Amino acid sequence: MIELLGNERRTHYCGEIKENEIGKRACVMGWVQKQRNLGSLIFVDLRDRTGIIQLAFDEWSDRSVFEKAFFVRSEYVLAAEGIIRERSSKNPNIPTGNIEIFVESLKVLATAETPPFDIVENSKANEELRLKYRYLDLRRADLQKNLLFRHKVAKVTRDYFNENGFIEIETPILIKSTPEGARDYLVPSRIHKGEFYALPQSPQLYKQLSMVAGFDRYIQIARCFRDEDLRADRQPEFTQIDFEMSFVDQEDVLDIAEGYMKRLFWETLGEDIQLPFPRYTYREVMERFGSDKPDIRFAMEICDFSEIVKKCGFSVFTEAVSDGGSVRGFTVKGKAEILTRKEIDKLTEYARSCGAKGLAWVRRAGQVSSSFAKFMTQEEMDALLLAADCKEGDVLLIISGGNTANVLSQLGQLRVEVANRIGIERSGYSFLWVVEIPFFEYDKDTGEWVAMHHPFTAPLEECIPYLETDRGNVRAKAYDLVLNGTELSSGSVRIIDQVLQARIFRILGLSEEEAKAKFGYLLDAFRFGPPPHAGMGLGLDRLVMQMLGAGSLRDVVAFPKVQNASELMTNCPAEVSEKALDELGLCIKQERKGDQPND
Repeated sequence: MIELLGNERRTHYCGEIKENEIGKRACVMGWVQKQRNLGSLIFVDLRDRTGIIQLAFDEWSDRSVFEKAFFVRSEYVLAAEGIIRERSSKNPNIPTGNIEIFVESLKVLATAETPPFDIVENSKANEELRLKYRYLDLRRADLQKNLLFRHKVAKVTRDYFNENGFIEIETPILIKSTPEGARDYLVPSRIHKGEFYALPQSPQLYKQLSMVAGFDRYIQIARCFRDEDLRADRQPEFTQIDFEMSFVDQEDVLDIAEGYMKRLFWETLGEDIQLPFPRYTYREVMERFGSDKPDIRFAMEICDFSEIVKKCGFSVFTEAVSDGGSVRGFTVKGKAEILTRKEIDKLTEYARSCGAKGLAWVRRAGQVSSSFAKFMTQEEMDALLLAADCKEGDVLLIISGGNTANVLSQLGQLRVEVANRIGIERSGYSFLWVVEIPFFEYDKDTGEWVAMHHPFTAPLEECIPYLETDRGNVRAKAYDLVLNGTELSSGSVRIIDQVLQARIFRILGLSEEEAKAKFGYLLDAFRFGPPPHAGMGLGLDRLVMQMLGAGSLRDVVAFPKVQNASELMTNCPAEVSEKALDELGLCIKQERKGDQPND
């Protein structure tokens, strides 16, 4: 039954045939969505990446063509040629619903077994099953639309940066291991036994070298790799829109990025993004939203009540303030009927799961009820409600503790959880910049200060005197772009002063010898006239995910990994032969019975 393509060639894609082409001939090719046998009439829905067209057959025209259509089944591959005509029974749910092709010539190019799940939009099939047969999953219209949209994003990206004078430069995939915060994926060398390449976590050092080389505007849609735990917005391999500019400062980079977003959203979604994006300092977003990547499409901003309650009768509050911490919270406007006492109890348990000792609350639904009102004077309670703007129909949620940073983080998580539970409308696209990001962060496990971005980030000039004396107060010329509560990118102005760079390395615990061993090629390059430069990297996968409102990166990546960083379709990673290991000079360390794996 299978036939050769022969001289048949496609003239139209299924979803692109128009009503003004009625009467013309068309040859379409694709997969059978479904067949409907009405006795003397047969209808076949043929699908390709553009959509569906109905094929019509009758037993009175060409019996051989009709009989061939009788035997086709779902996912058969067909080539059909005939006349475009108006449908008698129209389908308003598809763009081609008013027309069909009356088939005069039909070829069955491939047959197909019954698929393990229905190939339909918004499939309810088990995700593991769909990922095992990802090539079938990708036939679904919704996933195909996502990947076609991703293609369009990549095209607009290249067009925009090319028009703005950027040069696309490919950087190596096999590089020297220079961990940037996550674990490297290591690749053993066959020629240099016992030595390893690493897969790049980013093109950071190579793009800086491109600046030294005189390519003052670099762009790359780069593949990057990080051996870290997966989540909905993270994959072990991902794509980054990476760019760098010379003879610029922070403002120039932000302007280019904003122009790119405006162009991209207009050309792909028809959305007119307003510029400039609002800017918040790191300290400001933490104090107002409890997050360095806040979703500002809804309110519920955090307020500080410490001064109001520091001498009240509620010991939980007073002890937090006296311990150097704070008492903070936010008001949920108009949702007292939804946030019942039972729901507040659930939120209390959630707050505890975030590290809070508990959740204090006030609920105004006809009367004022509270978990702590009996310990407060009326004047203190009135002052608290006034500061919180908590009125009839509102609920006030408060967390206290001796560590303000922890309190803010807990409230930030609670804020998002409340928004999810009460179903706050979060439509549209809300961008913001987070600037003046801390240069250092304290690692409790090691007791050391580490770079929050990377060691080549320039500190603000006014913070340089604090590098040795007050590291927690050092802010960087670093900036993050946030969209709807998701960090899309991070970037910075780079250090080019060799003395300052050496100073930073010393503070981070790198000796001169260690710094040279890890980054010697970059430091050597900076001896020969590095221009002032800055840049950033935008996560393409996350960007597309946010633009489409997808729930996971797996919806916008063709062949994704699952939670344990494996690929179900190919069963990757997999063992290799002893011969392959011998060629690389490697052996597998066997875990002895009773040995405990390292944490």
